Amino acid sequence: MIDWLPDDDDGHAPFPPTRRALGPDSDAPGLLCAGGQLSQRRLEQAYRHGIFPWYGVGEPILWWSTAPRMVLQTADFKLHRSLKQVLRRFLATPGCEIRMDTAFGAVIGHCAGVQREGQRGTWIVPELMQAYQQWHQAGGVHSVETWVDGRLVGGLYGVGIGRMFYGESMFALQTDASKIALAALVAFCRREGIDWIDCQQQTRHLASLGAAPVERAAFEAHIARATALPPPAHWSYDVASWQQLPLNPTADPA
Repeated sequence: MIDWLPDDDDGHAPFPPTRRALGPDSDAPGLLCAGGQLSQRRLEQAYRHGIFPWYGVGEPILWWSTAPRMVLQTADFKLHRSLKQVLRRFLATPGCEIRMDTAFGAVIGHCAGVQREGQRGTWIVPELMQAYQQWHQAGGVHSVETWVDGRLVGGLYGVGIGRMFYGESMFALQTDASKIALAALVAFCRREGIDWIDCQQQTRHLASLGAAPVERAAFEAHIARATALPPPAHWSYDVASWQQLPLNPTADPA
């Protein structure tokens, strides 16, 4: 059995200890509790403890703490030769640019149409969209956007607390557009001293880009330190951030 949070509570009642999340042999590994609200207070409390909401239409709010946790350490980002070539073309092409927080509603709307591995239908239900949009307006949720000739073609969004970024979802309307946004996020994070990007779920795609599982104790110790640090002064993209990635052709492996 899992615990239930009071339906009228917006974050005053504590979450159960994350060690009580269902184990890998259960039907729902990582499920911690259910109920409560999607208020900004509750959401921030959750993310500071490595907990996130994930549920479908018609289900109660379900809170998860997966272990081990898939994390992309920005120093370990794998910039494969093919992606380097894509980025070099992108940077050399007029009308191609990265923006942050200029079209959050459109980004999360597109992401709502993307299915997570192993799940039928969208998990970004209307209540979640509204909650994250409100949190975005308060400065806690951010989008990284790939633009071509004034058109949004891909991007991602996630939660930023202190010097920790929690990736939520990404989308692409054009080949490699989400990968470009992720590379831009990694460059921004390196420049701003954000060492870890939480990926929540283990997938082959994320593993191919350098993400790896981290045990619960190490993950929670890191986010405790990182979320206590002051956040970046500005969530806006400076093209100088690309210097954080080895895009020089001479650096390509044979």
